Amino acid sequence: MSEAGRTAGNGTAGRAHGGRLAHRVPELGALELLLAVARLGSLGRAAKELGITQPAASSRLRAMERQLGVGLVERSPRGSQLTDAGALVTDWARRIVEAAEAFDAGTQALRARRDSRLRVTASMTIAEYLLPGWLIALRAQLPDTAVSLFADNTAAVAGRVLSGEADLGFVEGLDVPAGLDGAVVGRDRLVVVAAPSHPWARRRTPLTVGELAGTPLILREQGSGTRQVLDAALAVCGPLAPPLLELASTTAVKAAAIGGAGPSVLSELAVGEELAARRLVEVPVPGIRLDRDLRAVWPAGQRPAGPARHLLGLTRATVPAARPAAGDRRR
Repeated sequence: MSEAGRTAGNGTAGRAHGGRLAHRVPELGALELLLAVARLGSLGRAAKELGITQPAASSRLRAMERQLGVGLVERSPRGSQLTDAGALVTDWARRIVEAAEAFDAGTQALRARRDSRLRVTASMTIAEYLLPGWLIALRAQLPDTAVSLFADNTAAVAGRVLSGEADLGFVEGLDVPAGLDGAVVGRDRLVVVAAPSHPWARRRTPLTVGELAGTPLILREQGSGTRQVLDAALAVCGPLAPPLLELASTTAVKAAAIGGAGPSVLSELAVGEELAARRLVEVPVPGIRLDRDLRAVWPAGQRPAGPARHLLGLTRATVPAARPAAGDRRR
């Protein structure tokens, strides 16, 4: 066969292979769903994170299993667990999705080179303890991007993103604010803390939920993600004691607690150093969950583009999972 014939033959084979591959490899949405199920252990939670209904998620998963010819997930009342084949497919799917994200981020950055401005808004804890590292990494990769950061509480952050004053927002709380889409970028846990001199730091029995609800605390203001999570967790206790102090920044709350003004509830991210140095003591409160999601948010239906998309990619896998509560660790 001539060189031209071999070239033509190879080209035909390549096109045929590509066509077959398109029919045999699941679509990206299905692979993202499988990764979410593997991470969360629940089809319902995976569907919620991806913004689809549980029936739609079940249908997508069944279609992928039929396409591949293997079972991927075993469902039970306790949740969804990967089969052995599902674990293998998940590992391969992760590489495909990561490659697709890199491809998308690259093409978005190409389109956005003419716009090298990035406006970020974030709630206090994320702005003070996480965003500096993310922005340093972004600066190393996109040195020509001018970044501005505005820190406020979760409610104000949502408002700035909705109004178009920010390209990307970061919030802490229970749910995605109305009018926004979001992606979980990490988990955090609130902890009850007090100065070593406070009676709570020396008590031999755990604090009860009722005692916590009935005690005036040093707190963040209404509208903050910290306050939202705490109020929701203590709602079963009825009316809560009025705050001892209500302050507008995490740093101010922490300083007041260290100074002995009273106990407080703060992000574990914010008090890690103080707990390690014993300037604050974590007070166990069995029976209450103060975990919360850390989310990136953007206007509904408008996926982040350019530098905003690049920053979103940098946040993945950089936030440690919330540690068990002090009471749980001691059992």
